[in-house]
Amino acid sequence: MINQDKRPRLVLTLGDPAGIGSEVIVKALADPEVTRNCDVVVVGSRILLTQVYENSSKNIDNSLPLVNPADLSIVDVPSAGEIITGVGNAASGAASFAYMEYAISQTLAGEFDGIVTGPIAKSAWKAAGYNYPGQTELLAERAGVERFGMLFVGRSPFTGWTLRALLATTHIPLCQVSATLTPQLLTKKLDLLVEYLENDLGIKNGRIAIAGLNPHSGEMGQLGTEEIDWLIPWLESERQKRPHLQLEGPIPPDTMWVKPGIAWYGNSPVKNPADAYLALYHDQGLIPVKLMAFDRAVNTTIGLPFVRTSPDHGTAFDIVGKGIADATSMKAAINLAVDLVRQKLG
Repeated sequence: MINQDKRPRLVLTLGDPAGIGSEVIVKALADPEVTRNCDVVVVGSRILLTQVYENSSKNIDNSLPLVNPADLSIVDVPSAGEIITGVGNAASGAASFAYMEYAISQTLAGEFDGIVTGPIAKSAWKAAGYNYPGQTELLAERAGVERFGMLFVGRSPFTGWTLRALLATTHIPLCQVSATLTPQLLTKKLDLLVEYLENDLGIKNGRIAIAGLNPHSGEMGQLGTEEIDWLIPWLESERQKRPHLQLEGPIPPDTMWVKPGIAWYGNSPVKNPADAYLALYHDQGLIPVKLMAFDRAVNTTIGLPFVRTSPDHGTAFDIVGKGIADATSMKAAINLAVDLVRQKLG
């Protein structure tokens, strides 16, 4: 749905109420550049947001704007237990899960065009009895989709270049990565990435860089055989099926991020950085992404029937209440959600 004035309507979850979600929200929504293009409803706790607003007003530089929660549209979801500032527990996990349930159900019902999720603590979810690897998997389950992916997007403040990195596997132990990766899985992830580039961004002849799994991409089987056994044959098959695309790889993981780093920082010329990068496991993709774009990267779930974005940082329990949380990534998450909703709805 789109409002009559064509402003996308977004639901913004607080995340874990013991974390920095409240602080980055009152900072992000104080920026008129963020709120002028959308209508936002915050799901969480008005009392907590007000407390954070009042405390942050005292603890941070007065030149930094904060939005008064009295001026926000807030859906209060009561907590069944005690929320301890800076400490994730079963009560905070249950609360953040309840925020997500409301946001998902109302978005699927057509009340919102997209969801922007605050950071949660997976351990708190588990303590509350919710055994999901993360918010992404819950979103996919409730939306009834099996094809989905975690895509990280960041725009360089130095060059304006946009980094896009998709993870083939996400929240699993490292020892399970090799067994989980298959040609079928990579085809699903590549399909999602190509659809996103073509349908959402209008990039029809994309250049996609695909990482190897082992050091030096296996070095002809000396450092692992996955590349020889199936990854290189799979990639050759995909090149034949998708002649309009430039599929590069498998690129040794330690060198795949050199060109993106140059394109991000602009410290020397770089020719033809890829439109997107496909990493095979969590840290292979997220260590370089966070090194370059920690304060402005956005996690967006592709494959859902609605838009979902999230700041690419955690609950930061250690800095709660200090007034120093950076809202840049939350602002970027809201802005990207607005752009993606408009692209989806034309």
